[in-house]
Amino acid sequence: MSGIPLGVLDLVPVPSGSTAAEALHHSIDLARQTEAFGYARYWFAEHHLNPGVAGTSPAVVLALTASATSTIRLGSGAVQLGHRTALSTVEEFGLIDALHPGRLDLGLGRSAGRPQPGASQEPPFEGHTPNGLRIPARFSFAHLLGHPRVALQQRLLNLPGAQPQDYAEQIDDVLALLRGDYRSPEGVEAHAVPGEGADVQVWILGSSGGVSAETAGRGGLRFAANYHVSPASVLEAAEGYRAAFKPSAELDRPYLTVSADVVVAEDDATARELATGYAPWVRSIRTAEGAIPFPTPAEARALPWTEADRELVADRVETQFAGSARTVADHLERLQEATGADELLITTITHDHEDRVRSYRLLAEEWRRR
Repeated sequence: MSGIPLGVLDLVPVPSGSTAAEALHHSIDLARQTEAFGYARYWFAEHHLNPGVAGTSPAVVLALTASATSTIRLGSGAVQLGHRTALSTVEEFGLIDALHPGRLDLGLGRSAGRPQPGASQEPPFEGHTPNGLRIPARFSFAHLLGHPRVALQQRLLNLPGAQPQDYAEQIDDVLALLRGDYRSPEGVEAHAVPGEGADVQVWILGSSGGVSAETAGRGGLRFAANYHVSPASVLEAAEGYRAAFKPSAELDRPYLTVSADVVVAEDDATARELATGYAPWVRSIRTAEGAIPFPTPAEARALPWTEADRELVADRVETQFAGSARTVADHLERLQEATGADELLITTITHDHEDRVRSYRLLAEEWRRR
């Protein structure tokens, strides 16, 4: 399996009792260490209004991390285009590429909102794949539509009266600005400096076989499917991307990475203990409370918990891979085999930074042995 590269997806989590500043220092340290461990990529996610997540601006954190590392590829997982423009995105990444050329991955995603057309209308698969990968029941975010906190986030992120550009059109604009052949509908040229000609890899991130997967496939772009966010639709996302794929100057065949939420320790019991805070952390996201600072195992056990809470997070908890390096690597092999992934993207959150670093180190060592 050493032929399947591993990457890192970092939300810049803030543990309980810590600060955003400490979380940022820890993320930069983790990037340095995973570079030494042999990870191929280090991506920063974008999240807003979450007390326990400090990764609000991938481009800013990428610029800081690029100066602290030398070889690992750095990217966004993903820039949320719903409240941004193509030009601002290309200019930001162009600035970083000007000083750190050839190391950037520009991962693009849609901002959260209503489900988009295009996803498979087939009844969703639930159960286990032939090789044993768990595919849980599909989770519905319908209870969050119209939620006051969700509406507030959209209001704060968008200028008054602003309407998001069509996603596929916006991707086309990003690519045209990078290539240097952008023309407005009236034929007016625009050139992003810096940005035009930047040596960045463009990725599309998606959780289903809908708009994102189809846009990536039709454009001949790299695609990242989110098993850690939406495990129920990971197979649909991979299949939708491949079905839509058309060769491009960038790729002659589909190229897929798949994310997984992982905690590795010396043995299964220790890993499960370190992962105790995961369920209440996911609950806080899915109730629109905003991700809480990641609790210690003792703090997590002291939180009130109901059967409704268990059902709310069941799909995420049962698809988190927590265990020894051998246990987790076995799970990751099943994920890679079931999806046909060319790479895997690992996201790990523990309360203590040292445990998080150790998790990535143990996994890398086991992966190299396979």
